[in-house]
Order: sequence, then C-alpha cells, then structure tokens
Amino acid sequence: MIKKLMLAVAAMIATMGFAFAQVDVNKADAAALDSIKGVGPAMSKMILDERGKGEFKDWADFQKRVKGVGEKRAAKLSTAGLQVSGKSFDGAAMVKPAAAKPAPKGKGAESNATPASGKM
Repeated sequence: MIKKLMLAVAAMIATMGFAFAQVDVNKADAAALDSIKGVGPAMSKMILDERGKGEFKDWADFQKRVKGVGEKRAAKLSTAGLQVSGKSFDGAAMVKPAAAKPAPKGKGAESNATPASGKM
C-alpha cells in the first residue's frame, strides 16, 4: 500500500516537471510551441515560418518578426517557459509562490490575539 502511494506521488512530481519545461523557439517543433500557455497553432505557424528565414537572434528580433508579440506578451510567454536562444525575456516577472490566505473574519473565527490583560 505504501509503495503504491509513493509511486503515485513520484509519478505526480515527475509530470509536474513537464509543465514548467523551457522551450527554445529556435529548436522547438509545433507541438512544443503549442505546449506554452499563450501560444496556439496560429502563433506556432508564424514562429516556424519566421524561423525558416533564419534563427531568432534575441527577444528583440523575435518581437520584430512575430506579429502580435510586444513587451507584455513577450514577458508572459517567457514566464510561461518560452526562451529565445536559451534566454528568458528581461522584462518577465519571476514566478511568485502563492501567498498565505488571511484568517477568516466573523463568527466562529479563532483569534490569535493576546487578551487585553496580557494573561492567558
């Protein structure tokens, strides 16, 4: 039973790694490009057509040659895992860990506050 549970957890962790894989526009095929959030079949085709004329030198070259990719979109694509020549976009935000949820307020909510008298 424990072995099956550990195997399931290991399989889940292994598949999570694929979700955060980096994809280089100069090496990827259409399926790999489609796996990036924000890249669909139409954009994949544009990228592959432009790459057929020559590899992308950097993000500026990529933005210039692929219609519809400006600063904001380039940052989103980079955050999703897209790279140009092995580099992420400079303006891309780092992925932040989820913040802790605030304690619920109202009836039934427990309080961690110290009593006014200072005694517990």
